[in-house]
Amino acid sequence: MLSLGRCYHGTSGRTAATALLAMAMAWTAAAADMPATPLYGPSWPPQFTAEYNLYNRGVKVAEMRRVMETGADGNHVFRSSTHTTGLFSLVRKDKIEEESRWNVADGILRSLAYTYTRSGKKNRNVAVRFDWDTRRITDNINGESWRMPAVPQVVDKLLYQFALMTDLRAGGKDLKYTVADGGKIKIYEIEPLGEESIKTPMGQFQSMKFRHQKLGDDRITTLWCAPRFQYLPVQVEYQEKDGSKILVVLRSVTGL
Repeated sequence: MLSLGRCYHGTSGRTAATALLAMAMAWTAAAADMPATPLYGPSWPPQFTAEYNLYNRGVKVAEMRRVMETGADGNHVFRSSTHTTGLFSLVRKDKIEEESRWNVADGILRSLAYTYTRSGKKNRNVAVRFDWDTRRITDNINGESWRMPAVPQVVDKLLYQFALMTDLRAGGKDLKYTVADGGKIKIYEIEPLGEESIKTPMGQFQSMKFRHQKLGDDRITTLWCAPRFQYLPVQVEYQEKDGSKILVVLRSVTGL
């Protein structure tokens, strides 16, 4: 049975497949030590909705929905929601909600605020605020706070995933990102693995394959990003230290 023994934001615990469910919101990339990413007029960022199925050993255990919107104030909102489903939901009613509020400054994606809420067997609340006037980041996890310097091009753990799409669309090659993660500033590097055709419930798509692995960490994230959908990941695989895996597969998308 799956167990949320370890979740994000620097926490630790037992390795088990459902730890990957909590990680399913954290699939790769932000923006650092790179040239400014060019954005192409009013068509970028797109307003889109993408829905995914999550599988463990071939069994569907959860669903995820991601939405990109632009608010009345001109700032953008990227939301992600994951919840257990099917027979697994009878055993574990887990839900993860994430939201990134952001804008564009001098051609760079800039985080303004990030929230993460997990409910179910173990609750967790995270709020990260980016103050660009004072260049400070405040990270509050379950009431405990940290402060960090807002280094150039640092982004939150959800926005970096859209930054990868943006960089691939712009033809970027140096996929290195700076992320505010668990009260620390971390560098994520994305390794290209070539091209591969991927079969999804929406059909067969040609994709660009990438791998992300933190230094000193046995956990591996593999992504397949499809040019057909502006480099949206059509499949993501999370492999834990013990070899257990969660597979995230796109089932529908609108707006791309």
